[in-house]
Amino acid sequence: MSKAYSYILFDLDGTLTDSGPGITNGFAYAVEKMGGQVEDKSAYRKFVGPPLRDSFEKVLGYTGEDTDKAIAFYRDYYFNQGGALENTVYPGIEQLLTDLKAMGKTLIVATSKNIRGTKLVLEHFDLMKYFDFVATANDTDRPHKSDVIRYAFAECGITDPSKAVMVGDRENDISAANEVGIDSIGVLYGYGDEEELTTAGATYLAQTAADVKIFIE
Repeated sequence: MSKAYSYILFDLDGTLTDSGPGITNGFAYAVEKMGGQVEDKSAYRKFVGPPLRDSFEKVLGYTGEDTDKAIAFYRDYYFNQGGALENTVYPGIEQLLTDLKAMGKTLIVATSKNIRGTKLVLEHFDLMKYFDFVATANDTDRPHKSDVIRYAFAECGITDPSKAVMVGDRENDISAANEVGIDSIGVLYGYGDEEELTTAGATYLAQTAADVKIFIE
């Protein structure tokens, strides 16, 4: 089943690009700089997508100034040691974006990444040209994905939630979409599995990037 959506919001990490290597290496670097031991970097794959602060505080257990220090170490690796570019565009993404633009859709990035990291990745992979607006998170008024979506709505003049759909690979993408009252497409090629996305309440599931278009008229 498909629906006539006009506004397509895309998560970045795990949806447009496979940023897992840089993110997992960044977390490993931060943990080691904070005096911790890293036995298996793959354990950090679950941090691809959610906000950094949530991952460091709620999962790794850092608090207060230690959280800020750990995030600073992570960003040092990500921005200054090449982590951002340990990354690839998923197969089929550019064709999907090209097709959706040809259909007259408004394409929006809605990510928990900050503006610096988002622009770095989009510009490096020449993806910026496909998007009408880029909505990112920050530590003040947009700490959560639902805040990012609402910001995108306000900036793009979206007043009818039924015309928008969120495309993402993790529970936080789907939960945020549900919170603001829009449909969602959970992609199974990223970092969330079918159980995670179904439990979160995804409206649709797409196996590949090409399958996303099936749900959009």
